[in-house]
Amino acid sequence: MAKENLKVKDHSVSGEEFILIQNPEYGFLETSPQPSTDKLPEFYKSEDYISHTDSKRNLFEKIYHLVRRISLNKKLKLINSFASEDKNILDVGCGTGDFLQTAQQNSWIVSGIEPNDQAREIANKKTNNSIFETEQLSKFKSNSFDVITLWHVLEHLPNLEDHIHIFKKLLKPNGTLIIAVPNYKSYDAKYYKQFWAAYDVPRHLWHFNQDSISKLVSKQSMEVIKVKPMLFDAYYVSLLSEKYKSGKMNPINGFWIGLLSNIKALSTKEASSLIYIIKNS
Repeated sequence: MAKENLKVKDHSVSGEEFILIQNPEYGFLETSPQPSTDKLPEFYKSEDYISHTDSKRNLFEKIYHLVRRISLNKKLKLINSFASEDKNILDVGCGTGDFLQTAQQNSWIVSGIEPNDQAREIANKKTNNSIFETEQLSKFKSNSFDVITLWHVLEHLPNLEDHIHIFKKLLKPNGTLIIAVPNYKSYDAKYYKQFWAAYDVPRHLWHFNQDSISKLVSKQSMEVIKVKPMLFDAYYVSLLSEKYKSGKMNPINGFWIGLLSNIKALSTKEASSLIYIIKNS
């Protein structure tokens, strides 16, 4: 079966099946059919949707939060390399606000967008009420931010081209857009196929490779200047993929596939998830 016609199941909420269709212009895969905007929130109503909670109910969630703490320091180091004197940052889809809290504690002026009410409430307690609903995104002033970040968020956004246009408008000249997304060209994606957890349909509306991101931002006169791997993602995604494939975690096999994916990415540059550093013109 061709990759663009892969049938993928929603393992988290509905159990429904969706098809991945390749976009002829950009080359990313599109989830089909896509839920309407008013119905999409229904697919996020799960206690297992981990970015909307600070809970640590089991070993899997405890590992997730441990890795997140390590990742926060790496993210802070990355954004600090693009700071101006003002140090203004916008994090779109900020979840429970840990990244923005870390940035704020290190002298950044922070703003966040988070559509989930529960996550936004938690985030506002951490950031002195700096987190807003989605509608605020179009109300920020142009040329406001040195850095805009989307950590595993772009794949969730409808009206993809419109959002990229908004991000360009909000960035200062020579500002930096940082996008982290899963990579369907990775070894773990190819190994798990329809069970690859990072497809996460229908919450993930789009599924990117490196060429598709470059084409998407170039339409707005922005350029990908660097691509970095997110090594922890290969293990996290592989563990979850094992659960979807066999009904249990299989941590040994999940760890092995994650390790193998990272090893192969050393030569292919196709890690499980990739961070794109994009400069505004």
